[in-house]
Amino acid sequence: MNNIALKLENVCRSYRTGSEKLDVLVDTNLEVYHGELVALVAPSGAGKSTLLHVAGLLEHPNSGEVLINGQACSNLSDRKRTRIRRDDIGFVYQFHHLQPEFSAIENVMLPQMIADKSKKQAKEKATELLEHVGLMGRANHRPGKLSGGEQQRVAIARAIANNPKLLLADEPTGNLDPNTADDVFSMLTSLVRAQGLGALIATHNMTLANRMDRVLSLEDGRIIQKK
Repeated sequence: MNNIALKLENVCRSYRTGSEKLDVLVDTNLEVYHGELVALVAPSGAGKSTLLHVAGLLEHPNSGEVLINGQACSNLSDRKRTRIRRDDIGFVYQFHHLQPEFSAIENVMLPQMIADKSKKQAKEKATELLEHVGLMGRANHRPGKLSGGEQQRVAIARAIANNPKLLLADEPTGNLDPNTADDVFSMLTSLVRAQGLGALIATHNMTLANRMDRVLSLEDGRIIQKK
């Protein structure tokens, strides 16, 4: 099996603002391996979110190639890119984006049912994941009845419910107090190791970043390895 969950090859991404061209990613090269946590740290506006959007097939690069689990994706149809996002990539954001009208377990079941899992299969997997993140006792609570840390745990469980190869996280602990952030990060690390997926995590929290396998930064549109 290909041991590389994510590979960016000479990726460039720029934007036009009137007559001006803004280069955000310049010949960006990156590899994230299965079972590895990689931190992406850089000042606001440096391009972290753009890199995550390109890596997650939410944006097309202007040039270069994005490979997910060895599959070149840049020239795929929108339908095929959508399938890869659904099946092979998990997303976690700073805000949990849970569906407020559904319980915790239903939120974890939803992406599985969209991917054509039966309700029984989805519930079994959701139960397993909520047990792993220590929330089975809160499974039937709606997000409004959960703490911020609990909501983010549910969001992480939901992100990996379809057994993705790659997890992309944008400031996943940014809205949490330090103790809760540490607990959520420890749980996230445990899941990444247990599931064997690759994780690229954008964060401003250098304490958490230094606990990851590698620390990367974006400088002038290029990846710089810090650790």
